[in-house]
Amino acid sequence: MQSEPAASSLRRRPRPGETIIQALLFVSGLVSILVTVGIVYELFKGAWGFFTHPLWEDTNKALAAEVGPTDTWLPVTTEGSAIPAGAVIQVDDEIMRVLTVEAQRLQVTRGWQGTQPAAHRAGVDIFLQSRVSLVEFFTSTRWIPQAGEFGILPLVNATFIVSLIAMLVALPLGLAIAIYLSEYAPPTVAQVLKPVLEILAGVPTVVYGYFALTFVTPLLRRLLGPDIVDIYNMASAGIVVGVLVTPLVASMSEDALRAVPRSLREAAYALGATRLETALQVVVPAAFSGLAAAFIVAISRAVGETMIVALAAGAGPNFTFNPFKAAETMTGHIVRISGGDLSYDSIDYNSIFAIGLVLFFITLGLNLLSQRIVARFREEYQ
Repeated sequence: MQSEPAASSLRRRPRPGETIIQALLFVSGLVSILVTVGIVYELFKGAWGFFTHPLWEDTNKALAAEVGPTDTWLPVTTEGSAIPAGAVIQVDDEIMRVLTVEAQRLQVTRGWQGTQPAAHRAGVDIFLQSRVSLVEFFTSTRWIPQAGEFGILPLVNATFIVSLIAMLVALPLGLAIAIYLSEYAPPTVAQVLKPVLEILAGVPTVVYGYFALTFVTPLLRRLLGPDIVDIYNMASAGIVVGVLVTPLVASMSEDALRAVPRSLREAAYALGATRLETALQVVVPAAFSGLAAAFIVAISRAVGETMIVALAAGAGPNFTFNPFKAAETMTGHIVRISGGDLSYDSIDYNSIFAIGLVLFFITLGLNLLSQRIVARFREEYQ
């Protein structure tokens, strides 16, 4: 008769190595989460500073007479825009809050926001405090920080045009490469082509940028004419961004195609389908969720590309739908103004974080869309 095993022998044996590996994996995941939270926090903090930073607009009004440091009524000239009660104004270096508006006089609180009341001579200009509004930020087509105009549409428009051109290049080319590698290529050819694609993905983006500027742009100007294609233009930047993204599309699409069971291909062959018909009518539809995810990830990569657009697309915001004109993308603008002498917590400095936050939400939306598509169209095979 067999004896029952002792309870101690059924206990889980301690495995220190496995515990250490599990702890390292947990710490790695926690660090990645904390880094993401830190990045999002800095973006929101900088963007908050951008939308709350005071802007001073010239009212085209001036003091009509000299004002002493204790006077609370300011005589102002008749011309210029109206100053409402409750507004904050600046005269020389002193900031004041308007309490009452009476004819051509303003009753104010002197020394507002910690400034010192002082005497002001007649003829001094009066500036009105304002802030960047969300409506102006998302609807205005002019981005001129020096003039107090902060409409992000020119930057967003250029970003999407460059990304659209890139996708027109990368998606068909990457999908064709993936179909060839997964359905047609002999093993010896695949062994050569895969490393070449990996090398293409490893080329520094600054090299791609100069390739766009020194090869693609002159080629476009030769084909279409220098009067049509600017030296800096969105088309050449988009084409080269598409070349950059192609290896990503090809690699992810190939993985999705190879995940389709071999039995589906064999069934199609048994029904008389050719290899091309099998690839296009059976394998590609079966791998749709993976292909869609690959395409959306590629779009996110194109939207976030920096050096190519900074070198080849243009160095100034321009609201245009002509891809052969110069325009600046969001990432290109961030690179350009970051290289200048920006004082900390200035409106220009904080605008970087506002633009970065918009980029963050665009890529976040694309990633969420990718997950929804994968979950909606995923097919499981036994």
